[in-house]
Amino acid sequence: MQRYEAAIVGGLVAGVVTTAVMTIGRKTGVLTKTLDRDAVDWIDDVSGSRALIGDTGTSVVEFANHLGASAAFAAAVPKLRELAPSLSPVALGTLYGTALYAVNIGAIAPVLGITEGEVKAGPRKAGERWAVHVLQAVVTAVVAERLTSKR
Repeated sequence: MQRYEAAIVGGLVAGVVTTAVMTIGRKTGVLTKTLDRDAVDWIDDVSGSRALIGDTGTSVVEFANHLGASAAFAAAVPKLRELAPSLSPVALGTLYGTALYAVNIGAIAPVLGITEGEVKAGPRKAGERWAVHVLQAVVTAVVAERLTSKR
């Protein structure tokens, strides 16, 4: 499989995995209110979607957005692999996930009003958000690596 296609497939797999982790983590009490729920609330706040399509419909919209973002961010993985060929997929994913977290959640999400900001969120919630971003990028990098090494 071509490296960009493999990365995008990896991103889609990672999107499903992280959604499952957030859902299970939230429902079992292992995680606090997860980023996907913050995003659902934000979508409703800006569009009134719950009144039109309900919470489940709004969650489906958020999931589709999450998969799209996951695939889009995954497209950077082949270039990162070129820049750091000696890093394992896990190390590469950890670094990339940390960078995505810093930019998206540390900077952009609070400005848009999706989150309250990481200082206000507190160390536990911020740590959970960071861990999910790292998981996302690691799964993406590992799946992409496996799909491209099967030539």
